[in-house]
Amino acid sequence: MLRVRVKIRHSISKPPPPPTPRRGRKSVEQLLKLVEQGVYYYRDGDVVLYKRAGVQTWQCRYRLLDGGWQIRTTGLRNRKDAANQACQIYDEARYRQRLGLAPERKRYRDLAAVVLEELRRDLAAGTGKKVYRDYCQAIERYLLPYFGDQHIDSIKQQQVEAFERWRNERIGRTPAHSTLLTYAAAWQRCTDTARRLGWLTDKQLVPKLNLNGRRGVARPGFSEKEIAQLREYMATWSMQGPRRNYKEREIRLMLRDYVELLLLTGMRHGTEAMDLEWRHCEWYYDASGQKFLRIRVSGKTGTRQLIAKHAAVAVLERRAAVDPACSGMTLDAVLHRALPERIWRYSTGGQLYGFLASFKRMLTQCGLLKDTAGSDRTLYSLRHTYATLELLSGTDIHTLARQMGTSVLMLERHYSKLTATLAAGKLAG
Repeated sequence: MLRVRVKIRHSISKPPPPPTPRRGRKSVEQLLKLVEQGVYYYRDGDVVLYKRAGVQTWQCRYRLLDGGWQIRTTGLRNRKDAANQACQIYDEARYRQRLGLAPERKRYRDLAAVVLEELRRDLAAGTGKKVYRDYCQAIERYLLPYFGDQHIDSIKQQQVEAFERWRNERIGRTPAHSTLLTYAAAWQRCTDTARRLGWLTDKQLVPKLNLNGRRGVARPGFSEKEIAQLREYMATWSMQGPRRNYKEREIRLMLRDYVELLLLTGMRHGTEAMDLEWRHCEWYYDASGQKFLRIRVSGKTGTRQLIAKHAAVAVLERRAAVDPACSGMTLDAVLHRALPERIWRYSTGGQLYGFLASFKRMLTQCGLLKDTAGSDRTLYSLRHTYATLELLSGTDIHTLARQMGTSVLMLERHYSKLTATLAAGKLAG
């Protein structure tokens, strides 16, 4: 009896859709023709061995229990060895399926590569959330270095616990609860992707990361007196700087306006403020015809519109006066044209990536780096200050939550100490 293994040689770079060979016996003429074409069938046609154009090693396709097809490379150039390898792959896949497992085992580095590509593609297209950057960082810095060589279906609870100890040692402390939520979300994204790709089945359980982290500590803010001191210092400091270092001079001017805008809007530094463009700012008129400055920001909670304090108009006027894209235009004209240029950039057009170091140096020089408890203030302290002053001035907590893009529960959790102060009139009455 003549036994035939067949394969088809193609002139295209990608293999065609998997064939559906008949299980009945082929005639001698059919088998000889397939051999001439370079396609070889095994296991009653469930395993197909072939070569792709321009590739020296043999590829294989094999049929799964549900009728679907998988494509793999054998990595071998000898046809007989490649045939044995293809049949072994097929047998293992069928055996794993009978046990309720994914037909093919993948390592975590393969999964991480797919997830990172998807996250970055969504970010580049503008459809991804800003938190995707944090997911990429968590995967690249911690998940991939630790789990990279392990098979994703072999990760057990003990290994996850060992990873968490390793990660905490590498960080140097137990992460805060909010940080652990980011790690857990990145981990779950990888798990969901593995199930979607068929690398994990619903029957294969994957352990979850621990969420018991450090309890968040209230960020140090500024008092009204300290804000006045800071504004007075920035007005002079921003006009100084090395004569030959134009970047340093421009950073000082931008930092002053950046600080002012954060204090006047409560937006998040970095995720929301740094990506701000002129077209994100517009005039808004209420029912009485009064004009307000409205700004559209996009952060970790999505896109929202906030109302800036009237003093923010002067801040944008200063930025427009030194921005080449706004040359010769009033602020009204700039907002009407909806320019796509970013507000925080050098006059040469170069992108500025942040003010963290410059802000810390400025606070050190003006003596406001540490609060009365000895904690360092950061740019986030400006958002904390905005929330505190708004609550003390009587702004409704629900309105403030919408303005700042956070939840009422979060505001109550961090500013509960103000509750008695806000209700002082009722409590003393």
